[in-house]
Amino acid sequence: MSYDIQLYRIETKEKELELNDIHFFENEKNLVPFTNGQFEELKEHLIDYDYVLNAENESGLAYSHEDYSITALLTENCLYFSSSFDDESIFEAGMAASEFTDTGSFAKYDPQNGGWEEI
Repeated sequence: MSYDIQLYRIETKEKELELNDIHFFENEKNLVPFTNGQFEELKEHLIDYDYVLNAENESGLAYSHEDYSITALLTENCLYFSSSFDDESIFEAGMAASEFTDTGSFAKYDPQNGGWEEI
């Protein structure tokens, strides 16, 4: 069992709120892809936050954190964080996702904590 947090483009958040469909995330066509620049920015952020690239495949780029029980998967339309249920790992994954939203280009979705983070 894990604690999961996702980071999407802000346009995905706007679309989800507009459609108000409980199955929104199940349809990949609803998820707005990252631009090349955003994808590269997220890769750099992960490295800056001590994530190490473990694998690259058709699903995306798989990372793990050097100091916490966190994995991250960067796909063309989402950055998925998954942590163990220890408080430090949950906090670190949540803070990283929140800080990645500082540019206004991304939105954090935390299904265990009520959905979209509002600032």
